[in-house]
Amino acid sequence: MSVRWELSGGVGRITLDRPDVSNAVDLPTAQALAKAVTAAEADDVRVVLLTGAGARFCAGGDVRSFLAAEKPSTYLHELATELEAALRRLSELPKPVVAEVQGAVAGAGLAFVLNADVVVAARSTKFRMAYSGIGLTPDCGVSYLLPRAIGTQRALELALTGRTLTAEEACGWGLVTEVVDDDALDDRAAELARTLAEGPAAAFGQAKRLIRSSFDVSRENSAADEAGTIAAAVAGSEAQRLIRRFTQR
Repeated sequence: MSVRWELSGGVGRITLDRPDVSNAVDLPTAQALAKAVTAAEADDVRVVLLTGAGARFCAGGDVRSFLAAEKPSTYLHELATELEAALRRLSELPKPVVAEVQGAVAGAGLAFVLNADVVVAARSTKFRMAYSGIGLTPDCGVSYLLPRAIGTQRALELALTGRTLTAEEACGWGLVTEVVDDDALDDRAAELARTLAEGPAAAFGQAKRLIRSSFDVSRENSAADEAGTIAAAVAGSEAQRLIRRFTQR
């Protein structure tokens, strides 16, 4: 199985499981990811933890699968379309998505990071766009999301110069939330996932929606959405319980 799904204590874990090819994504893997995202939509999943098996998180698209296809252009179009759709659905889940990354994040591997809400990276991780090295162009939403995360000029630098970022640089640029020592990565990501799973699920989901949609609407419409959302939230059982606890301190 190229993608594993597990659920424990409200934490749904999606694991890219092709360590022999650095978790590079072929069409069956993109389709398996879509199924895992569907599983993550269940109400008993309160947070998603995205991981990659082995030494490297994700090397991007599986180049060998492109070359083996009868019609590489048709195959790559289908792969890019299906993977982007699955990742977009992941980002739109009304629950936090934590990415735990290590080793290398390249090409479409960046799209996994950009569609997560919180990203914890091992200190030795390297980040690289990599597309131009094989004469290809960004896909899976990278050209849309990357400049929004790190700015247009920095995104262009990565795309055009082939620069590799260290984990510390990626954190400073806003691509990564937190950097930890390699041997602390699993524990820190699991701790974050557990903490988020215990938090206010409805509020987290709406906060995600408001922030992620803000680039595509006017400030006036965003403010109206905020006002309507907080007004609805205050009447909810989750907010009522937390407000009572806050006022009784």
